[in-house]
Amino acid sequence: MLRVLTGGESHGPALVAIVDGAPSGLQITSDDIDVDLSRRQAGYGRGGRMQIERDRIRILSGIRNGVTLGSPVTLLVENLDYENWKTVMSADTGIDPEIETRPRPGHGDLAGMLKYGTDDARNILERASARETAARVAAGAIARRILGSLGITVRSRVTAVGTVSSPAEESASESVFILAEDSPMRCTDTRVCEMMSNEIDSAKADGDSLGGVFEIAAFGCMPGLGSHTQSDRRLDGLLCSAVMAIPAIKGVEVGSGFVLAARRGSQTHDEIFYEADRGLYRKTNHAGGIEAGMSNGESILIRAYMKPIPSLARPLRTVDLRDMSGVEAFKERADVCAVPAAAVVGEAVVAIVLAGAAQEKFGGDSISEMVRNMEGYLKQIAGLWKRDERA
Repeated sequence: MLRVLTGGESHGPALVAIVDGAPSGLQITSDDIDVDLSRRQAGYGRGGRMQIERDRIRILSGIRNGVTLGSPVTLLVENLDYENWKTVMSADTGIDPEIETRPRPGHGDLAGMLKYGTDDARNILERASARETAARVAAGAIARRILGSLGITVRSRVTAVGTVSSPAEESASESVFILAEDSPMRCTDTRVCEMMSNEIDSAKADGDSLGGVFEIAAFGCMPGLGSHTQSDRRLDGLLCSAVMAIPAIKGVEVGSGFVLAARRGSQTHDEIFYEADRGLYRKTNHAGGIEAGMSNGESILIRAYMKPIPSLARPLRTVDLRDMSGVEAFKERADVCAVPAAAVVGEAVVAIVLAGAAQEKFGGDSISEMVRNMEGYLKQIAGLWKRDERA
């Protein structure tokens, strides 16, 4: 089964991802991973850090001549900004950097300082930083390639930034999501994209930050990924957990999600139809492609709600833990809005979960084994479900 561990600090020498359980025989190169790293760095509203970093992957193990070996894949992303932080972030003893004792509201500074018994917020914020997600995106690129071999694609788009949002839409085709790739806001509506950019400019002028909403969709998913048999195998639980673990995400929903609480059952559940040349299908997808913890053959849709970034150019009030005096929180270079970047991270973590679920269903020692077993399963349900109509 696919497992991912990451290591590294925001201003340390590098970030590392270890992808354990990647099947052998998967074709992937550094260029394939760099594409997603570059997508994560893009987006209107990013801060000065993105002017310094040029994220590129270095493959340390598990891939030879562009093909996975079945052994752990180790990936490294160098932090170019480390040159400016060598003294502060040195691993050697004998260096006494200035400590930061003014925790920022909304960040993990204070809770982490109390939990780990440190008087220096930097010991917490360096790892809590969203910079760590570069490692998850690198790992997600491998998961994306696994899914691609099975005919599954994962895409994202931004639907809201601050008070600006796209018109409500409960489902969209993959062709609509593809439009987001050409947008600086990952928004598929050019008029709304411009309004989002203006909202960001306004927040920046005020020394403030903005959050928003993004969607991740998986197209081509066959029914039967995940399981109803135990809570820790339910696909929606695994997906929501992975997306919620992205920094600054405060809400996650599947399909029509939260609005379903106000609807009647007759308006909520996706009726089932059948046509001989199409198989079983739904006319709606309020369930977001998942029922009872299992994919049902419709597109999987996850929606995430991101709070504004807590590092502000005009800091909020806090307490200096050295003397408990009221002060302003310290400043740390940050984005005004990172919703488009978070959407790319969302793709990565969703891909990792889905790839793991596919391995559970089809076996995962080699990619050829997975494809062979998937083809046998699709042949088994061929009279009931046909993917070509869904992608």
